[in-house]
Amino acid sequence: MPTRTVAVGSASGLHARPAKIFVEAAAAAPVKVTIRVGDKKPVPAKSMLSVLALGAKQGTEVTLEAEGDGAEQALTDLAALLATDLDASDG
Repeated sequence: MPTRTVAVGSASGLHARPAKIFVEAAAAAPVKVTIRVGDKKPVPAKSMLSVLALGAKQGTEVTLEAEGDGAEQALTDLAALLATDLDASDG
């Protein structure tokens, strides 16, 4: 299963606006994507409550996993999004 590990770039971490932008992108991906912090249980990346519950702050490393056709591209796109300061974007 392809994975990507990336540090959260948003100043507020994965909260409020950055989480919403990420969750919408994950929901639009053609594959099921999960996200986790450290060795914790992966949660669905398209679930706003699950993503918020991760408590990921700026600089926290998160791991994305996906499986199926288009998984590599979905992970690349989502990892790039997470590495960006989404608080500063017009998103």
